[in-house]
Amino acid sequence: MPDAETRGTEMPIALRFVMELYVEIGPALEVGVTPHGFRRVIPITGGTFEGPDLRGIVLPRGADWNLRRSDGVAEIWARYALQTDDGALISVTNAGLTRGTPGAPDRYARTTPSFEVGDERYAWLARSMFVGTLDRHPGGIPGVHLRFYEVR
Repeated sequence: MPDAETRGTEMPIALRFVMELYVEIGPALEVGVTPHGFRRVIPITGGTFEGPDLRGIVLPRGADWNLRRSDGVAEIWARYALQTDDGALISVTNAGLTRGTPGAPDRYARTTPSFEVGDERYAWLARSMFVGTLDRHPGGIPGVHLRFYEVR
């Protein structure tokens, strides 16, 4: 609880929708049981993204270095690239946690994407923090559906 000197000085947190991604994946490569848990490398094979200020494709050749821990929680660590419709490249690192059965009401799947951008038109992505949600790709396509929000 804030003391009298700091009360009222907290900055409220809000979220602003930035983009929705439909990421397609290939068959997982199973590294196997490691000291940290069961490791899989899940190739990213393509996809699309769109938001109010940008849209384009998910480039192939990225991957999620997924780790299933002994407590049933999966750690996500994905690295991939986006290409905007106007030709800019954006590097994405997306880390997070999932637990529970996909589609179940108690499912928890949250990420913290970060971006590297050389194109000044999209440099704002590297100047903020983001949170994301993760679901299965709709329609039974192998992949995930992500929604990213800027923390304001």
